[in-house]
Amino acid sequence: MHKNIKLTFALIIFGLAIWQFTEGYIGNGVALIFATLAVLFLYVRNEYLLLAFLRLRKEDMDGAEKWLEKIKKPKAQLIKPQEAYYYLLKGTLNQRKNITQSEKYFRQALTTGLMLDHDKAMAKLNLAGIAIAKKRNREAINLLREAKELDKKKMFADQIKDLQHRIDPMTSRRGSKFVPKKKKRRK
Repeated sequence: MHKNIKLTFALIIFGLAIWQFTEGYIGNGVALIFATLAVLFLYVRNEYLLLAFLRLRKEDMDGAEKWLEKIKKPKAQLIKPQEAYYYLLKGTLNQRKNITQSEKYFRQALTTGLMLDHDKAMAKLNLAGIAIAKKRNREAINLLREAKELDKKKMFADQIKDLQHRIDPMTSRRGSKFVPKKKKRRK
């Protein structure tokens, strides 16, 4: 359902609630206020996106993809933050099938505006993995640096180290490319 239709529907229900209050039907008015709050909740949190996150939490990728496919026009149906998470979910689900399409979705999620730093770090971490798979190591290094900066709670520390090791397996012996090396003194 289009997001503006939801708002219009909420306003109509709220108007009915006020009318019920003025007529003396307090119980009906309270019930309609709760109905208005439910519609506003579904405006802020899209029902299909919630169901897709639920399926993803249960590790049911096909179920999550089924719910995401019900969102035909993300720009019309979702508010800006929801749209970013829609693209993040699409990128995550497409990663095994088509990494080029997945990369497009992750970039779109970042430009649309993910709200939390760890979500931005996850998107950049996935983009770094795609860059490594496409042999774009310099871009992957930059993305990993950005992900490391955004990961303040060290939630992705193991994944970052794993990707760093995939770029340069010798990093554990020689030192890391990700930390500036000290210059050697000349004699």
